Amino acid sequence: MNEPASPRLLLIDDEASLREPLAEYLSRQGFVVTEAASAADARSRLREERPALVLLDIMMPGEDGLSLCRHLVESRDIPVIFITARGEATDRIIGLEIGADDYVVKPFEPRELVARIRSVLRRAGRAAPHSGEDEVFEFEGWQLDPLKRRLTDPEGAVVAISSVEFRLLMAFLEHPRQVLDRDRLLDMVQGREAHLFDRAVDNQVSRLRRKVEADSRNPQLIQTVWGGGYMLAADVRRLTRED
Repeated sequence: MNEPASPRLLLIDDEASLREPLAEYLSRQGFVVTEAASAADARSRLREERPALVLLDIMMPGEDGLSLCRHLVESRDIPVIFITARGEATDRIIGLEIGADDYVVKPFEPRELVARIRSVLRRAGRAAPHSGEDEVFEFEGWQLDPLKRRLTDPEGAVVAISSVEFRLLMAFLEHPRQVLDRDRLLDMVQGREAHLFDRAVDNQVSRLRRKVEADSRNPQLIQTVWGGGYMLAADVRRLTRED
C-alpha cells in the first residue's frame, strides 16, 4: 500500500538566517520544503512545481509578499500563510482580506507554525471535492464546478475566483437560503484558529459579490441579513458534471 506523499511547501523569505533553519525544521516534521529568497525567485520555482502551501514573508526587496499573495490566490489557487514581523491588526486584516489563509507573526514558536500549516492543509483538503464528485452547482444561471474549481456566468464565460472566494461560495451553495453568521463562515471557510476579524469576512463577501452580482452595491444573490450575517437568496440545483 502506497503511503501518501509528503506535503510540499514553498518557503519565501529574504532572511536566510530564518529561512534556512526553518526549512530544516519543517523537513524534520515530514514536509518537503523548497526555499525562495524573493518573489522573483518564488515565481521561477512555481513554474517548475506546485506546492501544497506557501509560507510567505511580507517585507522583501523588490516585489513584496502582498503582491505575490494576490497572484497566488487569484491565479494559482494555492493556500498562503504569511510569516512576518508586521503584527499590527491593520496588517493582519489586509493580508487576510486579499486571500491569505493565516497569518503568523515573527518571532513564532515553530511547533505553532506546524500546527497552523496542518490546519490549513486540512481545510484545503475538506474544501477539495472527492475524486468521485460529479456534480455542478447551478444558481441563477451561474455554474460552479467544484472538481475543476471553475465558475461560469450565465453567458458561459469563466470568472476567476480565489481559493478563499471558492470556499466562501461553496459554503453558500451548500446552505442556500440559510443565514450564515460571521462566526459560522469563519469556521467553514478559514477556521477560527486563523484569528480573523469581522471586517475580513465582510470584505471577502464584497469581493465575491463583485464577481457574481449584476450590481454589487445592490446585491440580490448574496444578501446581508442585518444582525445575522449573510444568505444566498437563490435556489441551487446540483447537476451531473459533463467533461
